[in-house]
Amino acid sequence: MDEKNDSADPSLDLFAWDGPAVGLLDLDAFFASVEQLDHPQWRGKPVIVGGSAERRGVVSTASYEARRYGVRSAMPAATARRLCPQAIWTHGHFDRYRAVSAAVMAILVDETPLVEQVSIDEAFFDVTPGRFSHESPVEICRRVQRRVAELGVTCSIGIGVNKTVAKIASEREKPRGLTVVPPGTEAAFLAPLPVGAMSGVGPATEARLHEMGVRTLGELARADVRELESVFGVNGPRMALRASGGERARVAEAAATERAKSVSNERTFARDLTDREDLEAAVRHVSEMVAHRLRRKGLKGRTVTLKLKFDVSRTRTAQRALERESDDGRAIGDLAVCLLGEVWRAGLAVRLVGVAVSGFDAGERQLTLFDGSESSPRAGRDLGAIGRVADALRERYGEGAVRYGRDLRFIDATSDTAPMNKDDF
Repeated sequence: MDEKNDSADPSLDLFAWDGPAVGLLDLDAFFASVEQLDHPQWRGKPVIVGGSAERRGVVSTASYEARRYGVRSAMPAATARRLCPQAIWTHGHFDRYRAVSAAVMAILVDETPLVEQVSIDEAFFDVTPGRFSHESPVEICRRVQRRVAELGVTCSIGIGVNKTVAKIASEREKPRGLTVVPPGTEAAFLAPLPVGAMSGVGPATEARLHEMGVRTLGELARADVRELESVFGVNGPRMALRASGGERARVAEAAATERAKSVSNERTFARDLTDREDLEAAVRHVSEMVAHRLRRKGLKGRTVTLKLKFDVSRTRTAQRALERESDDGRAIGDLAVCLLGEVWRAGLAVRLVGVAVSGFDAGERQLTLFDGSESSPRAGRDLGAIGRVADALRERYGEGAVRYGRDLRFIDATSDTAPMNKDDF
């Protein structure tokens, strides 16, 4: 059942909700909406948040007015400018976006303590009747939409018996949509949808399912579980269960280390990198940015992933584990540089470098025999100390207060798309 918040369907209140009620709130064209809120003269006009075409920028978010021209997130800025030459461009104000996001999440927490934020503009929430309230879950969602609108932005909400249904439902009617999938109707709701509509089914998985003759979620739900497992491992049966509407993962407020499965950063360069020295410097430059974010979050990770993009459609990644958890940019950079040999060869032109660190819950580890001894070239030194001092100086005097010499070459050499402080590639 789809509805717009300003024309609520009273029939939705005529049934009693029996069982779990999970919602997914998705802020509509969030970054662009905040810009239109802060610039009233931009309302009703196409607005694009992203980098410039001259420096290989990409679109972070486009307003719905710009989307009518075919502009979408992650599109190269040059393409977006060609599709919508009259658009208003801004590089973005991410501190402002985070502040508005925090206000929205506070509204959800005021309605239920079970809120699981999955990104700056999305969150799952549990409004199961009898758990924290005896109100209709639909009425709670309507109230959330009204309260969010009072902040000056809008949201779409999907609600069903589980996260999979809620996520897909939230995308059915935008902007300001409320899509309700009543208990017992989830299988029928999911069955006709393409497999790619389910989160976690990327292009490669979708293509493999198509090769198996599986194109809809209904077909996936009925597929042979053993065959799925032989192709996709343990994820195969899980996909089938989710496609049937049988998922029962609970919404729970995650701890900070659980919410961030990985911490990453990436940079697109205005000109391709082809020289090994420049590429290594770029990898270390991005590694230090990731380390700075790790220290701000109070995290140390063990697994390092290097990502290189050669053109719009060709990307390669490599991954390896550190000997121990770290938040030190040099240790992360050393390993990321070692990974270059797995994804790059001399002569290949690189337009984007990304580094991610994950493995925050590595558990116990065995101490090495020579920990802290003179046999280690860096023994007895706190490798993170310099980084922490640099962090403090940047916090006080600005991001450009402290730089490594290798970073100077990148001051004007990167894309002007604002970094997103991503927690995943």
